[in-house]
Amino acid sequence: MRPIKITDTTLRDAHQSLWATRMELGDMLPILPKMDSVGYWSLEVWGGATFDAALRFLDESPWDRLRIIKQHCPKTPLQMLLRGQNLVGYRHYSDEIVRRFVLASARNGIDVFRVFDALNDIRNVEVAASAVKEAGAHFEGAISYTVSPVHTLDSYLTYAQQLKDLGADTICIKDMAGMLTPFRTEKMVRALKEEIGLPLHVHCHYIGGMAPMNYLKAAEAGADIIDTAVVALAFGNSQPAVEMIVAALKESQYDSGLDLDLLFEIAKYWEDIRQQKGLKRGVTSLLHMEVFSHQVPGGMMSNFISQLELQNAKSRLPEVLAEVPRVRAEVGYPPLVTPMSQIVGTQAVINVLTAKRWSIVPQEMKDYVRGLYGKAPGPMDEEIVKRVLGDEKPLPEDVRPGSLVTTTYDEMAAEISDLARTEEDVLMYALFPNEARDYLQRHREGAETAVFMHSRDIDSAREDDAVNVNQIAELVKLVEESGVTEIVVEEGDARIVVRKGGVTADTATHAHSSTSDAASGAMPCSPESPQVTDAPGAVGEVPVTWKPVVAPMVGTFYSAASPGAAPFVAVGDTVAEGQTLCILEAMKLMNEIVAEEAGVIREAPVANAAPVEYGTVLFYYEPVV
Repeated sequence: MRPIKITDTTLRDAHQSLWATRMELGDMLPILPKMDSVGYWSLEVWGGATFDAALRFLDESPWDRLRIIKQHCPKTPLQMLLRGQNLVGYRHYSDEIVRRFVLASARNGIDVFRVFDALNDIRNVEVAASAVKEAGAHFEGAISYTVSPVHTLDSYLTYAQQLKDLGADTICIKDMAGMLTPFRTEKMVRALKEEIGLPLHVHCHYIGGMAPMNYLKAAEAGADIIDTAVVALAFGNSQPAVEMIVAALKESQYDSGLDLDLLFEIAKYWEDIRQQKGLKRGVTSLLHMEVFSHQVPGGMMSNFISQLELQNAKSRLPEVLAEVPRVRAEVGYPPLVTPMSQIVGTQAVINVLTAKRWSIVPQEMKDYVRGLYGKAPGPMDEEIVKRVLGDEKPLPEDVRPGSLVTTTYDEMAAEISDLARTEEDVLMYALFPNEARDYLQRHREGAETAVFMHSRDIDSAREDDAVNVNQIAELVKLVEESGVTEIVVEEGDARIVVRKGGVTADTATHAHSSTSDAASGAMPCSPESPQVTDAPGAVGEVPVTWKPVVAPMVGTFYSAASPGAAPFVAVGDTVAEGQTLCILEAMKLMNEIVAEEAGVIREAPVANAAPVEYGTVLFYYEPVV
């Protein structure tokens, strides 16, 4: 007998792939004791996008979530997905932050660290691997599997040996895009078992329907562990259903020994949750099957659909999927796994929506081309590199990218100051400054919920509009720097709410706002023809010589590179063509908005950290004649 061991992904990857990472802690608590009693090899409960999604969307502390799950699951090892030097973020963090985060994660309940690098660049795994070993936890080194002209069996074996040399306890084949086929699986598993010799874990997304066959061939070839999810959160972009796999292996030498009746009881609970929330099942459609062409992984596909819906451009998904492999080839065939899936995917979306390929390049794509994320698997298109970097040279290969990040823990602690009460709070801020500050501010004891301030009518004469914009900016600054979480300015039927994360207008007659669209999620204009929208705080009529700079996508506006930094531009500044005007955070990336021509900034209508719609005016400028 050689029973297969099973990791359950329901509490992390499954809902990240199917529910846009919106599973709440309250959804989990009633069923955790039964999941703990199944006899899984591990429960994947943390890491990936669950960390920032808890802060961004669920108003939950990811650290509290981990500790509470550990309390309810004392018998089963808890597992997390760690993005190497990126941790659970989308960029590299300093070696000190990486080490402290890993040790804190282990201290709070993580037993198994699945560590991967999107580029399979071993330099990006070294520090995290060392910290996992220092913590006495299980280090599972993961290979990001993809298909390209530069990814071969030999290249994967070389990387697996490098992971073993770092002290890996197990090796994982991470098939995040569902690109593995049964006979490739068999060949790869046999080679890894024979040449590397470590226990082997196989992780497949269902997507194109190959995963169950892959798991059978993997078991036959000697794999030790496979990943599944409860049926209510299985299939489609997720993993195969545990009930199906357990039943399929019954009465074979690979029989997992798990209790199907208990699994069905757990499945009934999650099916009830799914129905209560009105969520769809994971399904495989023609679009999913085409993964063998576009290679877009499940979580990335879900994000594409939700982001294009926000842009009122869902019909353009086929164009984006066609653009993804083109962009990927131009930048050296990176595997499409976080953060490279976001970086390549966002570039593809921007290229399609703007109809100007590579006219806007997110900061993260620039950093990747510079070599700051690691070494590209293959050669990049020289023309694209020139367009992105100009005369700048990429990072030499003998420089480890993570070594260039020098942010210290003490610096982060000083920035967040007394809002942070624990090391975990500081680490949360180090990874996601805006979201963490927002969360900690909201949950600060004794914080006032609202302060109402009256002012003169904000629909006053046009010549006073700039004064109103300045008033709003001052109120935003007050909210950022004080314990106040919300300020309301109102007079008559005009009302502006200034709160952490943005500014909204709420009035029946105010001519400068469009909150009904913002509240409903409707877009103010067609993506095919961007138009100026009435953004919160925007001026109304402007001189005919002024031109607008509009948001190319839905996102969050940032006037500076980081909290506390000086704004990129101010009213009255003369800017050059190509100069950075602001950052628009969208699809988890920081996108620099640059000047298309030289000019003088005349108005800056949007407050820092304010949410903006597609087509919102970010600046008015007057071209330099």
